Amino acid sequence: MARQPRLAVAGELHHVLLRGHNGQAVFADDADRASFLDLLREPAARLGVAIHAYALLDAEVHLLVTPAEAESLGRLMQSIGRRYGLRFNRRHGRHGALWDGRFRTSLLDARTLLLPAMLHIESLAFRVGPAGSAPDWMWSSATHHTGRRRDPLVTDHALYWRLGNTPFDREQAHTLALAEYQQGQEDARFGLAVAQAHALGSASFVARMSETLGRSFGPRPRGRPAHGHPIKTVPK
Repeated sequence: MARQPRLAVAGELHHVLLRGHNGQAVFADDADRASFLDLLREPAARLGVAIHAYALLDAEVHLLVTPAEAESLGRLMQSIGRRYGLRFNRRHGRHGALWDGRFRTSLLDARTLLLPAMLHIESLAFRVGPAGSAPDWMWSSATHHTGRRRDPLVTDHALYWRLGNTPFDREQAHTLALAEYQQGQEDARFGLAVAQAHALGSASFVARMSETLGRSFGPRPRGRPAHGHPIKTVPK
C-alpha cells in the first residue's frame, strides 16, 4: 500500500517532528546544533516556511511552522535532513541513516493552539533533562520569546501579537506562561497528533482540513470501517 503524503497545507500551522534512527542522538554537541540551525535558516527563508518555535533535543527536532506553499514544507525538510545528515556523518566518521524515516507532521488550529503548541515545544528541553529551565536552553526558541536574545530564525505568527501590545509585554507574558506550563493532557494531544498525522483543533477546522486534503482524521475503530465513518476530533 502506498504511503500517504505528509500533511502540508499552505498558510496553516504545522508541528513537525524529526527523530534519530532507532532513537539515536542526532546532536553530539553544541557545534552540531549550531550547524543544524545554520543549515535550516537559508532554505526556510528561500522556500517561505516561517518558523515560529523550535527545540533541538538530543535525539529529536521539533518545529512549529507555517509554509507559504504546501510543497515548501517537504522541500525544506528533505533539504535539511539530507544536508545535515551528510555533515553529521562526515564530522563524526559514521555511515548510514541518521533519521528515523520521513519527518512527521500534524496540522494545528492556530486560532486556539498557537501558544499551547509553542509552550509544548519550548518546554520539552526542560522536561527531558538538558536544561535547568526552559528559557535557559539556548537551542530552542524560548530564549527569543522570553527576551534573552534575538533569534533571526524565528518569525512571530500574526496571532502571537495577541499576547501583548509591545515586544516587552509579549516577552513578559510568554515568560510567565512558560513558567506555568504543566506537562499533561496537552502534551499527550500534541504527541499523538504528530505521531499519527492528525489535524488538531475545532471540529470546523478538522473538517476543513479533511476536505482540503481529501482524507479523514482521528482514530478509527478496529476491524472493517463502517461506510461513512465520521471525522472525529481530539477534544480541547
